[in-house]
Amino acid sequence: MHRPAPTEDINEEELKVTEPKHAAAGPKAVLVSMERGFAEAGVSRTLRSMLRVNQRGGFDCPGCAWPESITGARKPAEFCENGAKAIAEEASARTVTPEWWAEHPISVLREKTEYWLGSQGRITTPMIIREGETHYTPISWNDAFATIGQHVNATTPDRCVFYTSGRTANETAFMYQLLARSLGTNNLPDCSNMCHESSGSALNPTIGIGKGTVSLEDFEHTELIFVIGQNPGTNHPRMLSALADARKRGARVVAVNPLPEAGFFGFKDPQTVTGMLGKSAPVSSDFLQIKVGGDLALFQAFGHLLLEADKLDPGSVVDHDFIASVTDGFDAYREARSTLDWEATEEATGLTRAQITEIADLLIRSKATIICWALGLTQQPHSVPTLKEIINLLLLQGNFGKPGAGACPVRGHSNVQGDRTMGIWEKPTEQLLEALDKEFGISSPREHGYDSTEALHAFEKDEIDVFVSMGGNFALANSETEMLEAGMQRAKLTVHISTKPNRSHVVHGQTSLILPTLGRTDKDDKHPGGAQFLSVEDSMSVIHSTQGRLTPVSDHLLAEPVIVARMATAILGEDHPVDWRSMAEDYDVIRDHISRVLPGFEDFNRRVRGKNGFVLPNPPRDSRSFATDIGKGRFTVSPFEALHAPEGHLILQTMRSHDQYNTTFYGVDDRYRGIKDGRRVILIHPDDLVDLGLEDRQLVDVISTFQGTERRANKFRLVSYPTAKGCAAAYFPEANALVHRDLVARESNTPGFKAMMVRFVPHTEQPGPTLNS
Repeated sequence: MHRPAPTEDINEEELKVTEPKHAAAGPKAVLVSMERGFAEAGVSRTLRSMLRVNQRGGFDCPGCAWPESITGARKPAEFCENGAKAIAEEASARTVTPEWWAEHPISVLREKTEYWLGSQGRITTPMIIREGETHYTPISWNDAFATIGQHVNATTPDRCVFYTSGRTANETAFMYQLLARSLGTNNLPDCSNMCHESSGSALNPTIGIGKGTVSLEDFEHTELIFVIGQNPGTNHPRMLSALADARKRGARVVAVNPLPEAGFFGFKDPQTVTGMLGKSAPVSSDFLQIKVGGDLALFQAFGHLLLEADKLDPGSVVDHDFIASVTDGFDAYREARSTLDWEATEEATGLTRAQITEIADLLIRSKATIICWALGLTQQPHSVPTLKEIINLLLLQGNFGKPGAGACPVRGHSNVQGDRTMGIWEKPTEQLLEALDKEFGISSPREHGYDSTEALHAFEKDEIDVFVSMGGNFALANSETEMLEAGMQRAKLTVHISTKPNRSHVVHGQTSLILPTLGRTDKDDKHPGGAQFLSVEDSMSVIHSTQGRLTPVSDHLLAEPVIVARMATAILGEDHPVDWRSMAEDYDVIRDHISRVLPGFEDFNRRVRGKNGFVLPNPPRDSRSFATDIGKGRFTVSPFEALHAPEGHLILQTMRSHDQYNTTFYGVDDRYRGIKDGRRVILIHPDDLVDLGLEDRQLVDVISTFQGTERRANKFRLVSYPTAKGCAAAYFPEANALVHRDLVARESNTPGFKAMMVRFVPHTEQPGPTLNS
């Protein structure tokens, strides 16, 4: 039997702090995985789900997008601790019934944390709350869709927004973007806008594809791996196996990060005897504790040092044949990197010249290098130039299209990459729109729509009447939390296609619907032709099937494609040229449409049924070619840039805890960092505590400064921690309120979650206003 949902919420007064760990996983991870599963779902549902996760013919983990092998055998337990927590959340036997909603008025739910809300269980019934009401109440599916149709048709397409969570499967995402474009809008913000949008903005113009260029097998052949701005021990734990195996084969693994995360240093593989005995295998061979925002300066220094080394022995470091045949812009890049201001570089990075030179020597000697990165690089004002510098380094040594080499943006959410492939993008290509129009007989809009930051601005200006969220928790995922929540509450209708309660449900529009849906683990068999399956794309462009087997907790749940189809019919009418019903009844119909619309998906239905699915085309990887506007890989030149905190301020970055996946809290234990039973903490270097006249465990209010305005978040606990000096770290979404809506990455418009300038004042029980603009 599962345990009941918790009645108590987080009590920050119970915060416990211990020493950070120096290795990840091990027997503790196994125990936590099992305990969380049994507590949420019971023994039977937990074991049945875990035996099928990430297995051929099973379901794809609803956590991260790290790939599985397509050539070798799968491990019996092809999941990690946080994957097990994600499965437990979804397979939960706890239920949120109409009686639960009747017992909990919105006024009470708004005071609850995301941890408490998410822990209550799976939503069983469509619910509605209307203007002036205090509680959600049940509504029939027919009436729910009729309500959506009435509201959408009472406004204009440009005032409707369709948000997408990265967990949405390919077929659902394709239908969802088709609905928006059939209506007449490209307002399709998604979670990519807030995480790896900077990666696509850097990769597309330089290598002609917005995805990584490596496969999992490349980790078996590489000589050097960089892991930058990323915490694999918590966010992508299965990556640790690939890194540890590479170390065993003699590869060097360089971790670059402001925090010394446990997963960088040791991996206790729970699927080995030694790992279960508590013995750890080494992961990184080298660690550069860089200042937040110093990566651009570091990569420019690497480029300078590689070019200088090549002068001594031309062709020994730089791949001149590759550069001459398939790239453009090298001469300008070489000129820009011919000199280097070492004083400015050391100040920007917090590293010494000797440290930088030592790692550059590894690059100089390596004949096959993989550079991995995540949100630590994508959420700063100069993120796109920073990532272009990574591409410069890879182009410099010809690290595309050969074994063991390439670019590896590590996507944080299962199928977030697939959603973009399916057309979830506010700036669609003309090629996609033409193909949709030809396939379906519609006229897609050409005007670009809102991304997530632009949607925030539109909420502020009361320019959104209808907001539909396919999964996710938009209210807590974006910046300017209070302003965003206020704007959402002024919308005429908010619609949440969800599995569990979250904050966005309780900062709802004047009318709000919650539509409960099946999850990855659930059987989807209420179709004329029987059980259906969906597909996803992993971080390395592999398309494979996913099919749940658990009995849903309620007969009132609908599959996401069915929900989209019925919404579309309610909005667009029965005589619309798109046959929504046939797609909802048979997902092969969706895949046949996709095969004719999207390049690389030819013969989709047959290929996805293969043992390992199939791999999408990737010109840099497949043929060392680049589908840019000039048909070549592009070197770029960016000016030197770094983050500099004003006097009395630190540079604050946000991060996940170990008991967290995006805005979902599985618990309140950040085990590897030694933080337990609390989340409103600021990790700060002990020297900075002294310099600022503050004390360890002091309660403070945090004030961010941007363009002469301030944002304030109250009642955080300072925790002395070995982060980079001059930098601090806090959990999101608690710190999201500190991010000004205009603090974004240039080109990508991604919020600057890793670029806040903050100061601290002692907390008082009557603090100043939370927002001052």
